[in-house]
Formats: sequence, C-alpha cells, structure tokens
Amino acid sequence: MQKANWKTQIYSYILVILGSAMFAVGDVMFVNPYHMAPGGTYGLSNVFNTLWPWRISLYAICMDIPLLLIGTWVLGPKFGVKTVVSTILIFCFTFVLEGWWGYKPLIHDGDFVMGVVADPGTMVPFQDKSGEMVGYFRPDYFLNTLVGGLIYGLAIGLVFRSGATSGGSDIISMIFHKFTKISLGTLTLIVDGCITLTSFIAFKDIRLPIYSILLIFIESKVIDLVVDGIKSYKTAFIVTEKIDEVRDFIINELERGGTCFAGTGLYQGNERKMIYVTLSRTDLVKLKSNLRLLDPQAFVNIIESSEIMGLGFKALPEE
Repeated sequence: MQKANWKTQIYSYILVILGSAMFAVGDVMFVNPYHMAPGGTYGLSNVFNTLWPWRISLYAICMDIPLLLIGTWVLGPKFGVKTVVSTILIFCFTFVLEGWWGYKPLIHDGDFVMGVVADPGTMVPFQDKSGEMVGYFRPDYFLNTLVGGLIYGLAIGLVFRSGATSGGSDIISMIFHKFTKISLGTLTLIVDGCITLTSFIAFKDIRLPIYSILLIFIESKVIDLVVDGIKSYKTAFIVTEKIDEVRDFIINELERGGTCFAGTGLYQGNERKMIYVTLSRTDLVKLKSNLRLLDPQAFVNIIESSEIMGLGFKALPEE
C-alpha cells in the first residue's frame, strides 16, 4: 500500500510539472503576443506586461502570493501543497521562457518583421524579453486561439488531475462565494469575464475579448477531456414487467451489473420493478435495440452521467 501510494504521489507531481510547463508555453508563445487575457492572474498580467513592460511572471506572482495568503486566511488551508507547488512552478517556467524566448508569437500569418515598420497597418507589435518593442507580425487570430486553447486546456487539465487547483483568480471567486452564496461557477465567469474585458479597455480592439472568450471555451472542453476522459456513460432507469428477462440480458449479454428497485405507480398504485444501470454508449445502443423484444411495454428514462466511480468504472479517489 505504501509503495502504491508513493507511485501515485510521484505520478501526480509529474502531472503538476508537465501541466505547469505547458501553461507557461501557452501563455508566453500564444496568448501574450496576441494581447489576449483569457482570465486568471496571468491573463491580467498579459495586459499589464503590454501597457507597462515588466515580466508576466513577476506581475502574476505578485498577485498569486497575496491571493494564496488571503485565501488561506479567509477560507482555511484548503488549497494544499500541490497548488502551492503548481503556482511556484508556473512562475519559474514562465520566467525562464520569457528570458529565453521573449514574447515572439509562434503562430503568425506569414509576415514577420524585425525593427520599425513605417505603416504597420493590421500588424501587431511584439516585445523582447526586456519589454522593448522589437518587431511586428501579421496575426492569425483563429489558429492561434485554437492552438492556445488546446495547450491551456491540456496544461490546466493535467494540474487538475494531479489533485491541485489553479489558484489565482479562482480564490477571489471562492471568497465571494463564501459571503454571497452565489454559485461558484457564476462567480468564476464574472471574475474571468472582467479580466477578459481589460484587453478591450487597454487596446480598444473588440476582437481581443472575443478571441479570449473563445480560447476559454476551447480550454474548458479540453480540461473536461483530460480530467474525465473521452468515455461517455449513460444511466438508464428501466420500469418493466419482464424484470427477469431484462436482468439476464444486462448481466449475460452486456456483462454489466445494476440495481433493482421496487416501486409503486402513481396512477393505479400497482407495484412495479425498476432497474438502475449505467452503461457505455455502445452498450446502451445494444440495450435499446433489444429492449423492444424483451418488453415492448417497458418505460425507460436515460440521463447523462458526467462521472462514474466504483467497480467496473473509474477508481474511487484515494484521498
């Protein structure tokens, strides 16, 4: 048990390291050069970095540390060691990448010019590591947003899978949630939305908050895939008079278990049997195609199951 626990801990910290490194790549090479602010302290740091040149990492750590301290004071020590480690690693990776790469975009639409341009037109300026404007590039907003969202989502998904949280502006949402009782999801949307709007206020370009919101959407979908996996399960509630036939089909043909309940109908008050079973999409198709043969009068309610844990599915968390 101790050996397995050590392996789990090592694996989780590897995820933190990989996720933190990828987050730095996404921010420095994709988000910052395009002047986007997709929420969080690093999104706000991107705006500050362009308006008042200073390293993104330094702006962010100056916000992250006070937020961690305030969050611990108001909410208690709920963030855990991994969240602190993730915060420090993201700062370190971003700091190193800024010094080595600068703020050059990795994706651009062909034109990439070093030095001063007499008539930049639709071209976007970029900085070197000291914050000095050193060139212009013609942006490819859509492709950059797509790739940036994929990298951000994979990075944060790996951090979440390790058992850490993103910290940063999420702490602000948690604090407001404690005192206002507004849902955490709504507060997170409000806080990140305000940060996203700063890109429009700073640069007067309506495309920036729009692309930032699109990046957040792509990021959220990738996070779900990384954390929950690509498997999708459905839960079926089957009310049937042919309980034995349906039960045998689920156990023998689908090789799945389930739970049988006894209930009473509202209209006539007759006792009915109901089966509760969770299936993959493939098994659900098999069940539906055979259920008419097993019991044409069966009543079936099928609902989405975002996460299934237990025997035969995802393992229960150890902590």
